Amino acid sequence: MSAPSAASTPCKVMLSKHVATHLLSEVEEGLKTLEKPPHLVGFLANDDPAALVYAQMTQKTCEENGFKYSLREVSRDDIEEAILAANTDDAVDGIIVYYPIFNNRQDQYLQQIVDMTKDVEGLSHKYIFNMYQNVRFLDGEAKRQKSILPCTPLANIKILEYLNIYNTILPYGNRLFGHTICVVNRSEVVGRPLAALLANDGACVYSVDVTGVQKFTRGEGLQKKRHDVIELEGKTLKDVVPLCDVVITGVPGDKYKFDTSLLREGAVCVNFSSEKNFPHEVREKASLFVPSIGKVTIVVLLRNLLRLIQNKRMDDVKPAEATERPGTLEANS
Repeated sequence: MSAPSAASTPCKVMLSKHVATHLLSEVEEGLKTLEKPPHLVGFLANDDPAALVYAQMTQKTCEENGFKYSLREVSRDDIEEAILAANTDDAVDGIIVYYPIFNNRQDQYLQQIVDMTKDVEGLSHKYIFNMYQNVRFLDGEAKRQKSILPCTPLANIKILEYLNIYNTILPYGNRLFGHTICVVNRSEVVGRPLAALLANDGACVYSVDVTGVQKFTRGEGLQKKRHDVIELEGKTLKDVVPLCDVVITGVPGDKYKFDTSLLREGAVCVNFSSEKNFPHEVREKASLFVPSIGKVTIVVLLRNLLRLIQNKRMDDVKPAEATERPGTLEANS
């Protein structure tokens, strides 16, 4: 059977480039406050073709938008010393490391030796702690230094904000209240942080992976400051997807396809995997469909770099301020 034409379905396909362009216009405002282009250094110590493509996309976006980018290809044996040298190099403003390198706990060690003031990926312990604890500033009540959020989870958030899933009439921090969201992926890098961010902003989130389903929520009436996690014994994807008005998938396997028959009519669907998790039939049920988010992830990387520079400045010039529109996850309360 032939695929239905776009005209015959109510679904609107939203390409990530539109969201990225919107965010880049804000990044340009932040750049105007700086004396020199921010310098981002990328470390490539593996032979993963996807990592190289990501590095090349990052370089292209940086150079097109007034940022300096340097790709440093090093061996696994030299990566630790290379990171430590960049930490103390005043000419380097931000560091990104393309993982996996060792594909074990040694990668976690490398994440922790990146200087926190240069960690554009938000993988340092302090940033991860703040994210899960729903702490949004590094300096308490002063509220001058924003905590950095991991790029891919934050890219998903920025897309939901662009699609007006966030309700800006509600108080800051509660703007997903009333939404039920399914995240199919519970990796420590993307899926679990994303579920936590969504729940901390008021959503009821069902986090699904091969081991089962967990529910992330701030409790009835959002009475809790941060999310709790409840294990839903015996529940599967089929039990929770029909309850959700937003479904986000990030399964890396090329054989996985989401069963679109489970979707609610009019659900919003977002795919952050490099694979196409949703078949074409998603357009028959979804109201909005975002097939990929890569371009947004790179822009979020640049926004994080602006925030790192802002956090280190002692004056009132705030290069990241232009990227924090009222109603967004990162705006002041």
